[in-house]
Amino acid sequence: MTRWFGHDAQIAQLIAASAAVRMHHGWILAGPKGVGKAGIAFDFAKRLLVAGAGGPVPAATLAPGDEDTQVRLLNGGAHPDFVRLERLERDDRKGDGSTLARNITVDQVRGLARLLHSAPSMGSRRVVLIDSADDLEAGAANALLKNLEEPPAGAMFLLVAHRPGRLLPTIRSRCRMLRFHALDDDVMQAALAQAMPDLPAAERARLVASGEGSPGQALAMRALDLPALEESLGVIAGGGRAADAERAKLMSALSGVAARPRLEAFVELVPRFIARRIRAAQGPALGRGLDAFEEAQRLGAGAVTPLQLEPGALVFTLCDTVAGLGEAGAAR
Repeated sequence: MTRWFGHDAQIAQLIAASAAVRMHHGWILAGPKGVGKAGIAFDFAKRLLVAGAGGPVPAATLAPGDEDTQVRLLNGGAHPDFVRLERLERDDRKGDGSTLARNITVDQVRGLARLLHSAPSMGSRRVVLIDSADDLEAGAANALLKNLEEPPAGAMFLLVAHRPGRLLPTIRSRCRMLRFHALDDDVMQAALAQAMPDLPAAERARLVASGEGSPGQALAMRALDLPALEESLGVIAGGGRAADAERAKLMSALSGVAARPRLEAFVELVPRFIARRIRAAQGPALGRGLDAFEEAQRLGAGAVTPLQLEPGALVFTLCDTVAGLGEAGAAR
């Protein structure tokens, strides 16, 4: 059973809510990516379904034990009263290397009808977990809204959201918002120690520093060697011939099909790098830095899946944005 670090208050709220006579049918678990929202939502689904079937649930922890039949079915992906909606794997016949579709589609949401329009199989509840609601395409969001407006008895909707402000206001108004926050350094240390107990202390400290309060982000950075990408961005921000050589190296390293996961991570990394770089900037330097941050976010939005820019051109343009920081990068 996973221990969730840094979210005791949020877990306590979920435990208390599950014991209420009338529980809200829609929940948005909102906060930074990689802090544990999806895992906590899944543990909450376990609790809801076990309690809905009349089984015992623990008082102090969110999820029942793995020995419970309902939990075993959930862990095995075979529970008849549970559906997880997430981006599907793409058909890679085009050879573009993409692994996941850009969005959760309207057909996926409409497919919930089979679950929602029939009686629960093993208890009194059905649970839909959407990870993440940010990925819903427009038609899917509107289809979900209809289910939230007229939920069947016993139906629970758990929406994971990294940017809840982008959800339809009508979806937000029909759900209870539970906010999660980035973890502090001590909690990050504990979370990473649990996830990778054999990790040397020095490397764990580097991940804590670069993870920005997100264990998921820190682990992804290690797996994809993102610290090396950050070092390259630092060279590019410094300008000169070294910056040109580093830019060419990145274009070569991130352009192949096999490098697609690292390219996607690079696209997310650049705005974070710029934000840290301009944190102490003022005046015109701050203005240039904010412009660079917005441009990096614009370039990254939808640029990789499906591919809007050729990988080499995307990397070149993002590096150009970093190089354009100028004095904003130096004013730290």
